[in-house]
Amino acid sequence: SCLNLYKPTRPRLLGVTPALIDRGGFRFAESLAASPEERANPWRLLDRTMPEGVLAALGDANTVQWILHLGLGKSLPITAEDGRTVQLEIIGLLDQSLFQSELVVSEASFLKLFPAQGGYSYFLIDTSGANSGPGSGSDARLATLLEAQLNDYGFDAAATAQRLAEYHAVENTYLSTFQTLGALGLLLGTVGLGAVLLRSVLERRGELALLRAVGFPRTTLVALVLAEHGFLLVAGLAIGAVSALLAVAPRLWNEASGVGWLSLALTLGAVLLVGLVSGLLSVLAALRVPLIPALRAE
Repeated sequence: SCLNLYKPTRPRLLGVTPALIDRGGFRFAESLAASPEERANPWRLLDRTMPEGVLAALGDANTVQWILHLGLGKSLPITAEDGRTVQLEIIGLLDQSLFQSELVVSEASFLKLFPAQGGYSYFLIDTSGANSGPGSGSDARLATLLEAQLNDYGFDAAATAQRLAEYHAVENTYLSTFQTLGALGLLLGTVGLGAVLLRSVLERRGELALLRAVGFPRTTLVALVLAEHGFLLVAGLAIGAVSALLAVAPRLWNEASGVGWLSLALTLGAVLLVGLVSGLLSVLAALRVPLIPALRAE
């Protein structure tokens, strides 16, 4: 998983039972599904007939790409129990799954590789049918009961949310770092924007003084400068926002529900507000310049 700094040469294998294959579930990023049955339930790809020496396998998309450096349709050699080398072909990629430390094959394929392996050591326990509602602590009580009763076997129970949070810890750290750097860049950009607007207005103080001399009131000049700066600011924000949305469009298509639209809108609104306030302060500072010296300079 992303908690591992090194590329594993022998990733852990899980052999899933026919019951889990029939049940389906979990979200897939990509797969080599060809038939309607496989598209409806990509887990059935594990039962696909493969060439001699090749077994079908599923893996987490991020793990396969960034840890194993493989992809859909690529193969990973693995040594079976009898010493022969077998190729595991990645025929499906799970999206943000619990299987970020494993590759998944069918139970029949697993027994071909390791026929001496007995029993099961990895369990997925569905507690959705519990009588008590969410947050009642039934999951925690069940985990405590299982660990107490199966203590001699080293049983360890963990909630799926906890496991996924551990897997995403590294990713979230990177995101937090980039958000901090982005906030710093935004702060510096805001200060720079204020300086540029102030310089622009001060360079036009002769023009503004001439407009005042021919009868334009201060409010009209303020509105004129703010309209100019506001148009440039809105156009810049629109161009940047559209470019960013185009860059992340594939991600948005797959995970539209995971985008913080409110925080994004608040950030863009804050940038717009700061820009308008900077323009207002700059034009007010320029209008405080004495009229006669500004006209003489013009």
